[in-house]
This record gives sequence, C-alpha cells and structure tokens, in this order.
Amino acid sequence: MNQRTADIEFTLEPTDLRRLSDLCGPFDENLKHIERRLGVEITHRGHHFRLIGPNHTVAAVQNILRDLYVETATVRGDQGTIEPQQVHLAIQQAKVLEQDDSDPAAEKMTHIKTKRGLIKPRNHSQAGYVRAILAHDVNFGIGPAGTGKTYLAVACAVDALERQEVRRILLTRPAVEAGEKLGFLPGDLAQKVDPYLRPLYDALFEMLGFEKVEKLIERNVIEVAPLAYMRGRTLNDAFIILDESQNTTMEQMKMFLTRIGFNSRAVITGDITQIDLPRGQRSGLRHAIEVLSKVDDISFTFFQAGDVVRHPVVQRIVQAYEDFDSQQKHGD
Repeated sequence: MNQRTADIEFTLEPTDLRRLSDLCGPFDENLKHIERRLGVEITHRGHHFRLIGPNHTVAAVQNILRDLYVETATVRGDQGTIEPQQVHLAIQQAKVLEQDDSDPAAEKMTHIKTKRGLIKPRNHSQAGYVRAILAHDVNFGIGPAGTGKTYLAVACAVDALERQEVRRILLTRPAVEAGEKLGFLPGDLAQKVDPYLRPLYDALFEMLGFEKVEKLIERNVIEVAPLAYMRGRTLNDAFIILDESQNTTMEQMKMFLTRIGFNSRAVITGDITQIDLPRGQRSGLRHAIEVLSKVDDISFTFFQAGDVVRHPVVQRIVQAYEDFDSQQKHGD
C-alpha cells in the first residue's frame, strides 16, 4: 500500500443503535457527505468502522466521527439526527482540508476533472488558488486579467456539482461597468446585464457543453444573475462565484458575503487596478481586503503579472502598467 495511504479500523462506543442511526443520517447521507468532502472511503458494520484514504486525513475523519457520535448523546427522539450543517461545521473545525504546499501529493489534488477533460493549474499561484478553494468556504482571487481567476473558480464549481458536494452553482457579477448607459440598452434588466456575464457562460460552455448548461439553467441548477438579485437571499448547498468584485460598493460586498449559507462555498474574484466605480466611491473589494485579512477560514490569493497565462504580450503589458504605477507612486 502507498505510504501516503492509511487503512484504519475503530469502534464507536457505547453501543447504541439509535445514536448510530443519528450519526450516519438517512441512507448514510452524513457519511457520504464526509466521503465527498474529504476523499476518504468510509465503511461500517454496526459500530465498527473502517477508513481508507490519505494518511493525514483518515485520523481527522476518525476524530470527526467520534465527536459527532458524542453529540448524538446530548439529544433525544426526533431531534437526535445529526444535521448536514453539523457535519459541515465539524469538517471545517478539523481544518483537515488545508494542504501543505511542500507536499508533492498536494499538486495532484489541484487537478480538476470535468466531462470535457482535466484542467491543470499552469503555475504555482494557480495551484495554490485551487487548493485554497478546496480548503476554505470563502476565497478571494485578486489580480490582473488573464491569470485564470474566474476560469479556475468555475472549474472548481463544476467539479463540486458533479461530485454532488453542492446542489447548484450561482454565478453573479455587478453591472456597474455600464453605469448610466445601462438604461439605454434594449431589453429587460437580465438582458441588459447579459453581456457582462458572458465570460462566466463561456467558461461553463467549455467545461460542460452548451446543451447541458442550457438544461441546468432551465432547472435552476445553474443560475447566472446580476449582483442586485442577491439581496435578501440565503444560499445553502451552493457554489457561489462573484466575478469583477472590484466594482462592488462596500455595502454590496457585505450584502453578498452575508448571503452565504451552510454547505456553501464562495469565490470572489477581481482586479483592484481596474475599478470602474464613480470617482470618490470606494471599492468593496479593496475594503474587504482590509477588513477580512485576519479572519480565519477566509483565503486570499494574490496574482501578479508573471501569473498571466494569456498571450505573452499580455503579461508584458500588465507588467509595464505595474512598473508605471510604481514609478508614479514613488514620484509622488
């Protein structure tokens, strides 16, 4: 057996069939949730469990199951079932999803499988970004155009949906770029903002195919909507992507971040060098970086000009602008 793989067995005590049923959930749904999130195979015969998976993960899963089993003793009757959000919180508290960048095996975990093929990060920053998305519920990807921020986020969302880790994907983007011109565009609000959501559609079409995306949109499994539509909603069991977040106001960013519900993951992407808000209005993304930088379980990935994976001239253009801005600041 691979030295990085562990196979352990243990027994939950004391024996209590009601508590065991509460732990496992209907049709072992709680155990399946842990398997999907952590990549560990869980089998059991009564109270005797067997775990097979990565060495650093199986011990954590054993502790999670023991802790949840203890929780079943504190309640009785119909209220005894362990809820999905309790499983979700137990996984987060164990911090088992956090990967060590020095581990060679961690690089393989950044490969994203879709039905159209395998998507591999093209540099260290992209690999770290994918690992952060897998390990945290709220993730910020910040940097210039062409670094793969949105594309990789959509890939992770598609992967999570196909693994049944989430029930739906929600993609949103502010329409601030259009400003007052928005009113002169033909159609209703959804049609007016559609051009600004096009990059998200394109990534979905590439990974899933046009027909499947259309069917999933019809069933509301995939929802693509302007940020204004998020107010007043609570989003559970969803993978949520906020693109072009540099064009949110501080109020909009706070509103979006407080929409996140149980078993949901959010990725916020943006480029703080391309803010299109009216002069004097502060970017919600800039503000969030300051406010949330020390909050646990939130990750920030900052891309540089060297991480651009488009045409080589794009990388040189981005670098030239960064050098110019740096000279201007020093000149001031």
